[in-house]
Amino acid sequence: MKRLALALVAAACVQGTAVAATAADCQPRPFDGRDLYLRGSFNTWNAVEAQRFTWACNRFELVTRIEGEQRFKIADEGWSADADYGDGPDDQMRLRGPELSRRFKGSTRIVLDMSASPTNPTLRIEACPTPAPFGDTALFMRGSMNNFAALETFAFQYHCDAYYLNVKLSGRHEFKVADAAWQPATTFGDGSASFSRMFSGEQTVRLAFDDGRDGRPQLSLGPRSFADPSLQALTDPVAASLRFDSRAASHKQPFGAVVPGTAIGFQVDALPGVQRLTLVVESRRLEGNQETLEYTELARVAMSRSAGPDAERWAAQHRFDRMGVYGYWFEAEIGGRRFALQNNRDPVFWTREKGSGGAGSVAALGASTRTVRRFRQTVYAADFRVPDWAADAVYYYVFPERFRNGDPTNDPRPGRDRYHDHTVEQHQRWNERPFRPGSGDGSDPYFNNDFFGGDLAGLVDKLDHIRDLGANTLYLTPIFRAASNHKYDTADFHQVDPAFGSNADFERLTREAAARGLRVIVDTSLNHTGADSIYFDRYGNFRAGGAFEGGQIRADSPYASWYRFDPAQRNPDDQFQGWVGVKDLPELDKANQGFRDFAYRAPDSVMKRWLDAGAAGWRMDVAPWVPDEFWREWRAEIKRHRPDAVTIAETWFDAAKHLLGDMFDSTMNYIFRNAVLAYAAGGDAREFVPQLELMREHYPPPAFHALMNLLSTHDQPRSLYELGWRDDADGTAEALAKRRFALAVLFQMSYPGSPAVYYGDEVGVTGGADPDNRRTFPWADLGGRPDEAMLGLFKRLIRMRQDHPVLRRGQLQAPLYVDAHAVVLLRRLGDRWALTATNNADQVRSVTVNLPPGAPDVFTDALTGAARRADGGQLTLELPALFGTVLAGTASGG
Repeated sequence: MKRLALALVAAACVQGTAVAATAADCQPRPFDGRDLYLRGSFNTWNAVEAQRFTWACNRFELVTRIEGEQRFKIADEGWSADADYGDGPDDQMRLRGPELSRRFKGSTRIVLDMSASPTNPTLRIEACPTPAPFGDTALFMRGSMNNFAALETFAFQYHCDAYYLNVKLSGRHEFKVADAAWQPATTFGDGSASFSRMFSGEQTVRLAFDDGRDGRPQLSLGPRSFADPSLQALTDPVAASLRFDSRAASHKQPFGAVVPGTAIGFQVDALPGVQRLTLVVESRRLEGNQETLEYTELARVAMSRSAGPDAERWAAQHRFDRMGVYGYWFEAEIGGRRFALQNNRDPVFWTREKGSGGAGSVAALGASTRTVRRFRQTVYAADFRVPDWAADAVYYYVFPERFRNGDPTNDPRPGRDRYHDHTVEQHQRWNERPFRPGSGDGSDPYFNNDFFGGDLAGLVDKLDHIRDLGANTLYLTPIFRAASNHKYDTADFHQVDPAFGSNADFERLTREAAARGLRVIVDTSLNHTGADSIYFDRYGNFRAGGAFEGGQIRADSPYASWYRFDPAQRNPDDQFQGWVGVKDLPELDKANQGFRDFAYRAPDSVMKRWLDAGAAGWRMDVAPWVPDEFWREWRAEIKRHRPDAVTIAETWFDAAKHLLGDMFDSTMNYIFRNAVLAYAAGGDAREFVPQLELMREHYPPPAFHALMNLLSTHDQPRSLYELGWRDDADGTAEALAKRRFALAVLFQMSYPGSPAVYYGDEVGVTGGADPDNRRTFPWADLGGRPDEAMLGLFKRLIRMRQDHPVLRRGQLQAPLYVDAHAVVLLRRLGDRWALTATNNADQVRSVTVNLPPGAPDVFTDALTGAARRADGGQLTLELPALFGTVLAGTASGG
């Protein structure tokens, strides 16, 4: 995925202002947490869920629909003396005051302001001007804070007069407000660009529409003020007692992903008082980059009740007969009210759906189930096999243009080589920064057209560096002919880019790599080509019969049917669809049979040709934008041609649907990346571990042990930058970031999956967002200053992984220990055990863990060789600050 494609759709907008209470004005919630209700003639004076107030800072607030002349009061559930408000003087309310009478006209906001006096609060009743402008269409804040994805964490709620969203962010962020599908009618920015705002902690974003502004929204940002009704406290003691943990054997068996035909047993614990409990099973539909997310009910299974000494147990079973990703939750009826026992509120990095699995949560169930957070169940193919070598892989991940210039004669030259309809730029010094147009660095206004001269010959020259590091698999971003420096805008799938060398140079690379025990993985997109390509030829640089040669639709082109054109449009750039609106990347029609033959079916197809030339597998760009049935046929062809070829998807969010055994073997594990970096930066380990446990539970075991576990990538800021080293001259920040990075790499090298080292990370390269994350490798013979101490650490940690098969293939158990700073995990492979313990605190921590039956009595430190002995099944660990320890042992008796 390219960052250039993320700031996309435009619509008109103007900026507004916000007025709200500051944090200093906020008061503790009164009445010991008791809820207040609007109680009156419209609800027979009952305390009903639809008229429950939300507490926000210094007031109770309710938006509800009421019609006609009504009498009412505001009170808690028990009409308590300190929470029974009636009519008072002016706009004030009075304890035990008489009923109020008002005429209501539909949607109404009622505010009980406690800021001046809790005994005589002020009452405000406001008619909501209009219903939600876009009905049930959900709007999301999509920007640099979430990679422009539509995540439930950033979903607005329409509340009476505007869309509201509470956020907790810092620094400047670029964003748009849009629905999940980026529909033009529901996509809003600052004119034709994104909004740009500076954030400072907990705040409320408000998007309001004024009929007098021609549909243009007013966006304002202020202190947190929105009373989010979805965060209502749960007061029913029986509902609050509902317990389900998707990872506990006492609540669900078997654990994790299963194969078709598996019957899963579900058990829920609760206090007496539940009238009815139902297991709801649903099928999930997920398409594109999560733009489409829907659940369809498949079964409602009545749960049976049995009595226990302290609680009741409810049980049900459901057989999952087909592959897929399913949702499930539990509907409880208690005292005539309905509640949802559902997934928790944990946000999952990059993933639209909240909920990391494990312990569930309970909420009152409204009329719609749209907001229910489903637990997710993966059902994968019984014959799913991943190439055996994938679990042992350590990837070295290279952006070829920036790694090493082995042949200066093929460097792109200004004035000779073209980038679209203008020339290229060439760097004069290897160690200078990539050009950023508009930054004042002297570059031209075009992105992705600056070159340093890295090539395949440079890779061959430095294969010994990669081998000596300990990596055994080389992953290359695209090497095929293309106009840009990143090469995702493919110009010719059958030719290595001349600036990188020749097809023969690629075959030489794979031979030389194999001689050193290295495999080579290649990369491309089957979702789009370059506009500047032999297939499309937007700029007339090829004159080879492109489908849009020189900006004209060519119906006689052999590639014409690969694209969709609209000749009725007058502007040439409007006559074709660019991927997510990026006109440099015209989108392919993946249903076209001729393109499928070209891409993977034919004996000389793109996929097969490069496997025959020595590639060991494919990483596929922007996989979610390509239909599932395309990938299913694609995989079948790949595996028939080369059964041991690995297939890797670029999928940033929860990738379970791509890992069912019919599409991909693995994915670029961005959830792992963000979770580990957040933890290494000092984040709470109790928020870190659920992200990992989601994957342990949700992903099929064959894929889980082959996940491409990243820390840095060419699409995100490098790890050292994320960990605090933002200024190259800041030695203090550099030192701390490198200590944090050491912790992240220790975790990466001891966790299930295939770790990936982004070129230069091993010698301390930092860099911010694209293009700064694509700096050149700092070779010493070219004037660079590689960090040799960092390189030594990488080598030791990779060697540790290679020396202990249990770290590569051992089954991961449930965490042994987690607190705010420390995480202790256990792995097992036959009689081999490994214990990995990390500490993100800036001081040494002592942690004692209870070992399971059968564990070794003696462990050896995998880095130092020191022995550690358990005492009575307990092991005490001294964890160094911002690092950890890895222990290995062999159980007696097997």
